[in-house]
Amino acid sequence: MSSTLVKLFLSLRNFVGAALLAGLCLHSAQTRAEEPLPTYGDNLLYGMIGAPGNLLSFMSSDTASREVASQFYVGLLRYGKNIEIEPWAAESYEVLDGGLRLRFTLKKGILWQDGTELTADDVEFTYRLMIDPTTPTAYAGDFKAVESFTKLDRYSFEVRYAKPFARSLVTWMSDIMPKHLLEGRDVRTTPLAWKPVSSGPFTLEENSPGSQLTLAANPTYFEGRPRLDKLIYRIIPDAGTMFMELKAGKLDLMPALSPQQYVFQAQKPAFQKEYALYSALAFTYVYLGYNSKSPFFADERVRLAFAHALNKADIIKGALLGQGQSTIGPYKPGTWPYNTSIVDYPHDPQKALALLAEAGWTPDAEGRLQKNGRPFSFSVLVNQGNEARIKTAIIIQYQLAKLGIEMKIRTLEWAAFLDIVQNRRFDAVILGWTIPIDPDGYDVWHSSGVGGMLNFVDFADPEADDLLERARSTFDQGERKKLYDRFQEILHARQPYCFLYVPLQTTAVQRRFRGIEPAPAGIFYNFKDWWVPAGDQRYRMAP
Repeated sequence: MSSTLVKLFLSLRNFVGAALLAGLCLHSAQTRAEEPLPTYGDNLLYGMIGAPGNLLSFMSSDTASREVASQFYVGLLRYGKNIEIEPWAAESYEVLDGGLRLRFTLKKGILWQDGTELTADDVEFTYRLMIDPTTPTAYAGDFKAVESFTKLDRYSFEVRYAKPFARSLVTWMSDIMPKHLLEGRDVRTTPLAWKPVSSGPFTLEENSPGSQLTLAANPTYFEGRPRLDKLIYRIIPDAGTMFMELKAGKLDLMPALSPQQYVFQAQKPAFQKEYALYSALAFTYVYLGYNSKSPFFADERVRLAFAHALNKADIIKGALLGQGQSTIGPYKPGTWPYNTSIVDYPHDPQKALALLAEAGWTPDAEGRLQKNGRPFSFSVLVNQGNEARIKTAIIIQYQLAKLGIEMKIRTLEWAAFLDIVQNRRFDAVILGWTIPIDPDGYDVWHSSGVGGMLNFVDFADPEADDLLERARSTFDQGERKKLYDRFQEILHARQPYCFLYVPLQTTAVQRRFRGIEPAPAGIFYNFKDWWVPAGDQRYRMAP
């Protein structure tokens, strides 16, 4: 081959190579153009069954209040995506002296929305507020375990414990309160209960009580402002109405579809084209709780009789369409604290009747149970809008009627429901608790909580008290497991609740929202980073 031909070949090869490379680069650029980068803007409309009762989380025991308040406040620590403890407002933390001493250093430059810096003074104020006996809170127990609080400088402090406390780190996940706005004021009447000053990812823009809360992205949030402009909570007390609003495009997110909605409507292609579904066994259990002071349920034999009378399999099948799992205690099946050795009481109506007879409840001529001429006729409270719990009540009503027991169902709006429960004006309730990551159940089950907001069935048991105290005084998970296993055995024997089921929870989210990454912690751990491509935004982008 002549040198001229060689040069021509090399020139042609380089030209073709350059053309191919240019084509690849063009294709790559087009591919990148088809994959939008995270941006800012748009609003998310979030459906909520119950209205918050208070926006100061330490004064609230309901999930609605704590859900909204969590957008305004930060803690020193938090759970990460894999349910591991990680720093949040803390720059660093140390566990010293075998857990008897904790040292925290705050990040600098964390601001309240009024421009005041969040410092160790706020943390110390929060600690002293929580242990103040005049503060109306159900969460003081963890803070009372602290022996001393020592501020080291503007951003650092130490806390010391007299003995190991298993929940010591969890304690400091609590919301930090603003000293400059609450010191010297009555927290029961403070305007901050409804107009919070935020240090968190969102600020309160508008509050229409019982109807809607509009939250705006906090531009000074220390982790960076959320990508969404607004988070709008719409209060819709009925799950059926909420689902209709979702399908009509007037909601972007429904946190918990009912089993009927999930099975019969959410599986349709048209629905799934618009909404992504995220399902997992919930960190929630549902129970039938008894007022231990009620003339119907003060006798332990009656509560045990109910455990035999209720058919949980039928309840799950009828109320949840099979979308759930029965449970025997306050922990999530499949997690380490759950006692797998406990065998649930078998469905045995004859055993139930025998126990009721021992307690003095015998059938009259028409088969209705009575005691000293008083019929066994009681009321159960259920919160409005929770379709699964209402169906649960109806199924239980039917099962008890076959034994000669009349159960009347009272369905109440959430605020009225809470008022009646917390003031002990009830016989029984069908309710749910969230299942905490750490299994400590002190606030709900320890006798020191009798008469308080969380232990509203007034359960008291000396051995259970001892187990709860010992379990929160050791870091050894194996030892805690033994103690909590025995604690569950006591609950199973005494039946202050009839633990019913852990539901499967399915959340529906409009598909225009990106950045959702399911994880052991759920889907909301990175909510600040959810975003909507510019071309899909329904509301004006932020400047």
